[in-house]
Amino acid sequence: MSVTINEVQQENILEIHASGKLDQEAYELFLPSVERQIEEYGKIRILFAMHDFHGWDAGAMWQDIKFDVKHFNDIERLAIVGEKKWERGMAMFCRPFTTAKIRYFDVSEIDEARLWLVE
Repeated sequence: MSVTINEVQQENILEIHASGKLDQEAYELFLPSVERQIEEYGKIRILFAMHDFHGWDAGAMWQDIKFDVKHFNDIERLAIVGEKKWERGMAMFCRPFTTAKIRYFDVSEIDEARLWLVE
């Protein structure tokens, strides 16, 4: 599992790049950055890019559910960037858990995803 966090200098935008299978340790790695961005800007925009992604383990799924409940209104836009057909379905799956505008982009469209976040 590998997670990379890039706090983009365009104010309230955070990029998270994940590969492998997310576990609780990964959440402990990037949640402080997300919390800090929310504290500083109120509402944030996230680009969640997946490369060779294999989903979440049970601990990570629980962390994700707790995060979604706590920050239901704190994410303005969520760009999901992936490589596989099932990752596109994540955009639909996420909708009930947030008020964010959510859009899926293929990995070849990552620049378009970044532009959509700053609109």
